[in-house]
Amino acid sequence: MKNVKQIAGIALLTFFVGSTLSCEAKNKKEITLATQAFVETKKPDKNVVKVALLLDTSNSMDGLINQAKAQLWDIVNKFSYVKCGNEDRPQLQIALYEYGNSSIEKQDGYIKQVIGFSTDLDEISEKLFSLTTNGGDEYCGEAISTSIKDLDWGKNPDNLKMIFIAGNEPFNQGKINYKDATLDAKEKGIIVNTIFCGDYNQGANSHWKSGAQLTGGEYIVINHNKKVIHIDTPYDDVIITLNKKLNKTYVSYGSLGSSKIALQSVQDDKAAEMEEAVMVKRAVSKSSRLYNNASWDLVDASKNKNFNVSKIEKKQLPKELQNKTNKEIEAFIETKKQERENIQQQIKEANQKREAYIAKNQKEGAKGELENAMISAIVKQGKSKNYTWDK
Repeated sequence: MKNVKQIAGIALLTFFVGSTLSCEAKNKKEITLATQAFVETKKPDKNVVKVALLLDTSNSMDGLINQAKAQLWDIVNKFSYVKCGNEDRPQLQIALYEYGNSSIEKQDGYIKQVIGFSTDLDEISEKLFSLTTNGGDEYCGEAISTSIKDLDWGKNPDNLKMIFIAGNEPFNQGKINYKDATLDAKEKGIIVNTIFCGDYNQGANSHWKSGAQLTGGEYIVINHNKKVIHIDTPYDDVIITLNKKLNKTYVSYGSLGSSKIALQSVQDDKAAEMEEAVMVKRAVSKSSRLYNNASWDLVDASKNKNFNVSKIEKKQLPKELQNKTNKEIEAFIETKKQERENIQQQIKEANQKREAYIAKNQKEGAKGELENAMISAIVKQGKSKNYTWDK
């Protein structure tokens, strides 16, 4: 566990994304004008799913990280179908930690927050892709405790709050007792799910099962070195082509605009480098409600009821819009909005055919292990918050 390895593949995870609503009441959000761009002002969390992913990034965990990269978009796409009650769509926030990496300071317990709770899928993807592995000591109890203290979990008991911690060393290492950490999580309404990379009995005997049971979470065992098998379909090229058209509907603005639109393109490339099927899944995610970029895209920003193009300084707009009147800019945004909705619908329709093709041709046990494990736990625990899935 001494050599640093750069992890190849697409970017993640998130694990998770969006604005915030509630099973009981919709969360009202406002976009107010700062000096140069629109800024979201959040009111107390209503119906939002908060997921913290704690990944062991010691040398032996290359396979785990690669599975997370390959299957992130499957998990995001599953979330796009969730409902709370009859109509409300809960949104997703994802945080990412790495632990057990000797490149992190020992005084920090070899634990590092990679990204706090975020709804930015491109940024989550970027951070996941940046991970490298290096030998170190894995302190699960301290990793859980750190994520509980660092992150804003909110105080709404109706929110679904989950930790997924994955690794393969004994769960009881380190100065913080895992029982104390998990019980602290339980008191705060956070469910701890443990993912042991190895043999079921080995994980159970090294306290991974106990760590989950203390909060009513799931003890999950996966083969982290198993290669994810993707099925090519006749609809993949169609979706990839539509994704390129989709990117042309984004209209960047403000101080974040140029860097964010570049990041979108980079993450597309990272997904494609990993495998064509991963790029297809990312494109499907980009056609869902979870992919929202109101902080830098005028089309998404315009969906807010308080949006007013006249309040945006001309220099914050793309050059081709700076000499336009407000009415001309509004018409341009509306055209791009209609164009995007049409493309997104085409992606969704092509994906339905793609999924039907995969269901018909997929062999038993061919799905990704991490994906299956996480989705199973999420669906089960979501029922306690009155969550249901369209499919």
